[in-house]
Amino acid sequence: MLQQLNPPLPMNTPRGPGLAHFLLDYGPESHLMWVVFMDEDGACWTVPNPEVRMCPNWSLGRRPKKLVPHALTAVR
Repeated sequence: MLQQLNPPLPMNTPRGPGLAHFLLDYGPESHLMWVVFMDEDGACWTVPNPEVRMCPNWSLGRRPKKLVPHALTAVR
């Protein structure tokens, strides 16, 4: 199943921050896959669910416990 995210969600990935535009669900035997466009260069990567984290959002009460270097650029 392919689900378009509207609005796109800001994510932190192993390759840096980006916006997730799609979510892929291949079924019960696999991880959800996030289609993320990177902030730095616009590259598109598909990232498994265990490797992504939502960006901090003070308005929603999702405050960072510890800011990592690539999370700082996503907050600004």
